[in-house]
Amino acid sequence: MNKQLGLSAVSYLKHWIGTPYIWGGQDFSGFDCSGIIHEVLQAYGIEKRGFDSTAHELYLIHKDKIINQSYNIPHPGCLVFWFNNGKAIHVEMVSEVIGGNVFVIGASGGGSDVTTTEKASKKNAYIKQNIIGYRGINFKIVDPFLRTNP
Repeated sequence: MNKQLGLSAVSYLKHWIGTPYIWGGQDFSGFDCSGIIHEVLQAYGIEKRGFDSTAHELYLIHKDKIINQSYNIPHPGCLVFWFNNGKAIHVEMVSEVIGGNVFVIGASGGGSDVTTTEKASKKNAYIKQNIIGYRGINFKIVDPFLRTNP
């Protein structure tokens, strides 16, 4: 694992706080949850530029790097995937752990109907920081910076 790289990735992600949530967005005008995570992973060479996918597809790519939540405290740079009916439906990145509280940053508050910055503003949908439990406890954590054997 490369915790220093994770910290650096979080620093980069923090520059995007306040950017609107836009369904399917993947550029400076707005991101959806997987779009902002792809931006960070691509900036740090974990993915090739231009790659895009859903939260579930992103989970499938990194599921072999899962963190055992019973024994390991997540650290900055880890990805948190929330699930519904066995499918990852949302993803954010761990930004910090303070006194046992895990904080995440991601594009949230929107949905498939949030397609403009005006709609994002009305729904308070943008890239922001939250405490990990804000979407419930049905989540898994992976470390995308963890090197795995091919």
